[in-house]
Amino acid sequence: MKAKDRPQSNGAAPPKPSRKPKGPHAVQPGSGTANRLAVAILEVLAGMRTPADAARALEVSLPRYYQLETRALGGLIAACEPRPLGKQPSVTNRLAVLERELEQSRRETARQQTLVRVAHRSLGLKAAPEPVKEPATGKGRRKRRPVVRALKAAAVLRETVVAVEAASVQQPVVKANGSGNSLEA
Repeated sequence: MKAKDRPQSNGAAPPKPSRKPKGPHAVQPGSGTANRLAVAILEVLAGMRTPADAARALEVSLPRYYQLETRALGGLIAACEPRPLGKQPSVTNRLAVLERELEQSRRETARQQTLVRVAHRSLGLKAAPEPVKEPATGKGRRKRRPVVRALKAAAVLRETVVAVEAASVQQPVVKANGSGNSLEA
């Protein structure tokens, strides 16, 4: 016997309404605008209206109607994707797990740092000075710009070419005359 066929006793509360729609083609309604849009798109897809008629009924331009139709079909396809079985982890629970792991890692790091300090003291080593972070004032040493290796090689080659040309200009030209003595030009 189904629950709705059973007679209710006087003290029993009425059954809670189910959130899921009943029947083979029942759909949970949305806002008024969403319902109007869905009806217009379904009528166009069923061939009862033209896209231009639906756009006029929705008071939107024809290109906007096509955008809305494409978005609606995308939602339909996304809703038809198979859902994973079983309980799925929530973002909130995953965040809590990650925060616990982070806190545990911080504690472990602090423990390791303490062990290193104790080992240094027992060996008589001085502790390394903590690096001092400079405040970001916008002044100070500028970062070196990287130079591409090809540009460096080109600069070196350019210097060699200039050096060879300079050496050829500075060297005196020797001409031999018939007497065996050389003359400078």
